[in-house]
Amino acid sequence: MSIPCESEINAFMEEVEAKNPNESEFLQSVREVAEITIPYIEKHPVYKEANILYRMVEPERVIMFRVPWVDRTGRIQVNRGYRVQFSSAIGPYKGGLRFHPSVNLSILKFLGFEQIFKNALTTLPLGGAKGGADFDPKGKSDREVMKFCQSFMTELHRHISKYTDIPAGDIGVGKREIGYLFGQYKRMENEFTGVLTGKDLNWGGSLIRPEATGYGTVYFMVEMLKKAKEDFEGKRVAISGSGNVAQFAIEKIIELKGKILTVSDSSGYVYAKDGFTTDHLKFMMELKNKERGRVSEMADKFSELEYFENEPAWNLPCEVDMVIPCATQNELDEQHAQNLIEKGVRFVGEGANMPCTTDAVHLFQEKKVLFGPGKAVNAGGVAASGLEMAQNALQLSWERGKVEEKLLFIMKNIHAQCVHYGEDKHGEIDYVKGANLAGFVKVANAMIDQGAV
Repeated sequence: MSIPCESEINAFMEEVEAKNPNESEFLQSVREVAEITIPYIEKHPVYKEANILYRMVEPERVIMFRVPWVDRTGRIQVNRGYRVQFSSAIGPYKGGLRFHPSVNLSILKFLGFEQIFKNALTTLPLGGAKGGADFDPKGKSDREVMKFCQSFMTELHRHISKYTDIPAGDIGVGKREIGYLFGQYKRMENEFTGVLTGKDLNWGGSLIRPEATGYGTVYFMVEMLKKAKEDFEGKRVAISGSGNVAQFAIEKIIELKGKILTVSDSSGYVYAKDGFTTDHLKFMMELKNKERGRVSEMADKFSELEYFENEPAWNLPCEVDMVIPCATQNELDEQHAQNLIEKGVRFVGEGANMPCTTDAVHLFQEKKVLFGPGKAVNAGGVAASGLEMAQNALQLSWERGKVEEKLLFIMKNIHAQCVHYGEDKHGEIDYVKGANLAGFVKVANAMIDQGAV
């Protein structure tokens, strides 16, 4: 596909690649933004004169540190911890902490960079950040996880506060980990404050926060369907993942009378010819949230479900209307996209962060599949985190209906921004363009207002 301002984009990317060698995930996310914003910048020289994009791709601060902890055998283990504070132009740094063996600087820079635009789209005053460690909570005892979290926060606490940086959870960091992290922060700083989001309801958490990313994903897709004069009823939907995002997306889609065909984990996927039921979902939530089991056990429990070992959900054996990848980055490639197009897919919404490769995105767009990027579609999680911050600041706890109403309003507004910046004169909508430009303009204008900082 031809790209406007290709020479300017290539020159920009050459410089970014020279400064960030071997950071493939980060460079992938930067290229997506560059391909959309540089043509816009060429038409609006105020951003070029302020060197905005070159400044935007440089984190304001990168913190990397050693995390020593003692395992159950008494042996000292060492992991590497990070916090990438990317942008505070529109508010304090905000973004999750990820504990997973795959965590490295490239992945966290990509996630932090994406977070800048995602947070801007919510219209809440939140900057962009991301952090975590190459620690794997799987197979660890509660005591080992606690020891690791305490060691991690012993260093991190000096770099965060409710006015500076408010981390949240992400892959490998749930309520248990947030609790241990918060306890150590409180111990170190001698204050009880809303420095983390994703807290338990008993001590400052918000209703709807666990459901927010999954619900928000569906709310965005509802708006996309409305714009196309359709709805969820009867839609055949393939979902990857089986964690928090997938679970609550499935719950909401079943409520809207959609037909969920697949769920997956790293071992393979489960296929439901007649669609997943609330009983299937209840079993999966128990399996994943408490027992930390594998999706294959769903097929063992229910004879009507079929398990495909070491296969991605995108190889499902039937036609499909909508795809919502909810697992991890770059899980859906060009070959998968071609397979899904041949099976009739017309709508794609990224429930995870950058789960589709660049080639897959381009193919979906070329074939006129409506494609919602993660920075817009899965912004419900950080939106709910912002609502948790507001409740903490007010020392109030809003009822479920009020929080869900605010979340729905935010997701509708995000969709409207994507349409505003992404709709052409023929009425066709490029959601990738719309999401990136809407986020870019908001942050860029704030950066210009604040001078060369």
